[in-house]
Amino acid sequence: MPGSCVIGLQWGDEAKGKLVDLLTEQHEVVVRYQGGANAGHTVVVGDEIYKLSLIPSGILRPGVKCVIAGGVVIHPATILEEIAMLRDRGVEVGENLLISDRAHVIFPWHTAEDRVLDESTADGENIGTTQRGIGPCYRDKVGRAHAVRLGDFYRDSLAGRIERIVAAKNESLAALRPGIEPLDAAAIAREYAEYAAELERHVVDTTSFLLDCVDRDRPVLFEGAQGSLLDVDHGTYPFVTSSNSSGIGVAAGAGVPPRFVQRAIGVIKAYSTRVGGGPFPTEQDNDIGRQLRDQGNEYGTVTRRPRRCGWFDAVATRYTARIGGIDEVAVMLLDVLSGLPELKICTAYEIDGRRVTDFPSHVDDLRRAVPVFETLESWDEDVSGARELSDLPPAACAYLDRLSELLERPVSFVSVGPERAQTIIANFPAAASLA
Repeated sequence: MPGSCVIGLQWGDEAKGKLVDLLTEQHEVVVRYQGGANAGHTVVVGDEIYKLSLIPSGILRPGVKCVIAGGVVIHPATILEEIAMLRDRGVEVGENLLISDRAHVIFPWHTAEDRVLDESTADGENIGTTQRGIGPCYRDKVGRAHAVRLGDFYRDSLAGRIERIVAAKNESLAALRPGIEPLDAAAIAREYAEYAAELERHVVDTTSFLLDCVDRDRPVLFEGAQGSLLDVDHGTYPFVTSSNSSGIGVAAGAGVPPRFVQRAIGVIKAYSTRVGGGPFPTEQDNDIGRQLRDQGNEYGTVTRRPRRCGWFDAVATRYTARIGGIDEVAVMLLDVLSGLPELKICTAYEIDGRRVTDFPSHVDDLRRAVPVFETLESWDEDVSGARELSDLPPAACAYLDRLSELLERPVSFVSVGPERAQTIIANFPAAASLA
């Protein structure tokens, strides 16, 4: 079986974790390849709810190897807390978890920089960082001079490197915020030496491991974090994350050839959400938006911040489906739309009086975009018990058909609730088959 990937096509929070959990049954290895602990994947197994930030969702399936690849940035305390949480709940975390020695490490100076720099964003609009040090860690990765990789933990020179970095970081932080308390290099070195000892059994050359999987044609599932509209190169810059969260990031983050990934599944909500600042053309800052937030429990898995909510944006999502080479689509949280008075889908933008269907490359153009909506019939039925296409109301099938048509991809999965069983596996268009 060739490699597969699961990619969020919106601004994140598309319920990718549930789909990864379902698909893990068909794969031997699950790989997280980018991002940091700013991701939040929620998986419901029976009465148990698991919230994961760094460890792939495949950890909940026995016999599956879970890999955190070199494109991820690691906060050691966070991943150790996650490991402890899983073990306390009876989930095995041992040889089934591999962490790349190439992964870059988040230190206290990164979180300090995140807090200071987030206050000085352009025009005072918050970019939406979780202030967990992810962005500054990626900045140091590219800058190289102050970067530390997980494999460096097991070198005699680590304490000296931390001392040199802290001296430089204290100087720059004091310039940005006079009077800030300086970092203690010796204390950080001691703390991180303890982390190194606890993580050592998991730290390996995951690139070699994954290339062996490629050579042996093992079934590997690549698990994206955040969403494609937050991609640092192709998203709504500067209101983006610090890594390639679209489908183009798989090969670089994991260290595998692109041709190995032959199935790309795009994950979308049946509506749109966004966290933090940045343009959001279909946002509904009104009763509809509040109803979507309440019915969808739209609060961040990691931060608990309320999400901005709005109608589905087919312009933005078709763009990310094209970038990611998406073959098929999973529509999540369809049940949230039940009971709304009407449904709308954005099919185009009007920018300065001109109608466009291509997603703008500049954030200022997106701010001026006025959505062109198409109204569809809604439904009142509770669809959370649906398990087959025939269980869905005709209006729900018509809505899914329209999404498939606009995105020019088949809809292969439909989620009507958080549990594993609340998933319809079928190919749309479907309305014709129910006529």
